[in-house]
Amino acid sequence: MSTPRLAEKTALITGGGAGIGAAAATLFCREGAAVLLVDADAEALERTRQAILQVQRDARVLCVAANVAEEAAARAAVQQCAAHFGGLDILVNNAAMRNYSAAADATPAEWQAMVGVNLVGMSNYCAAALPALRRSGAGSIVNVSSCYAVTGRKGMALYDATKAAQLAYTRSLAFEESAHGVRANAVCPGSTLTDFHVGRALDKGKSVEQLRAERKDTSLIGRWASPEEIAWPIVWLASSEASFITGTTLMVDGGLHIM
Repeated sequence: MSTPRLAEKTALITGGGAGIGAAAATLFCREGAAVLLVDADAEALERTRQAILQVQRDARVLCVAANVAEEAAARAAVQQCAAHFGGLDILVNNAAMRNYSAAADATPAEWQAMVGVNLVGMSNYCAAALPALRRSGAGSIVNVSSCYAVTGRKGMALYDATKAAQLAYTRSLAFEESAHGVRANAVCPGSTLTDFHVGRALDKGKSVEQLRAERKDTSLIGRWASPEEIAWPIVWLASSEASFITGTTLMVDGGLHIM
């Protein structure tokens, strides 16, 4: 039997309560990692933890409820991870918030809230984690951006702008941390059928079947991605199989960015 990709590794994943973060947590545990999950929703975190333990009873998974925009909480989560698991090798910045205001209507407060979570929040966890990632000797950061960081649409200016900023931040981080043995890469998901999208559709009176049909033209493959289809590339970038990859933006969008 082959050795799991992430055997003896420890990972911290933000936004781990549902969707891509929960899928990544499941696969990280399956691949041998110990995982600390951060999310603002404590109940969602516990659901993720229990779901992982149901299929992998020996999984090492710890949960911390926190708002990623809070710098002190980021430091505390990293410290707890290192204390509980003995170190930190991988950071996945997946937590994000959304806003549907048009660019002309968005208020400064809306902008500040988006930047606080999507950009400053990511920076908080990178800054807190970097000392431990450097000590790891082969640290890896994977930032979860969006395919809309590189292509346009209406009604999501705030979200898409912060996601584009994440890519610039990732490239700079890769430059700065290469001397310390830390890689930094970004994944850009396309339309992904998460609980968030399903719940939002149901609130509007749409069925899951209607929701699926709406996104048939947002990828060359003609369907939504499952959260696991985004999580596997995250696992790969975090692993030693991607040891010569840093500063890269990986489009996991079914070809949307070339349409």
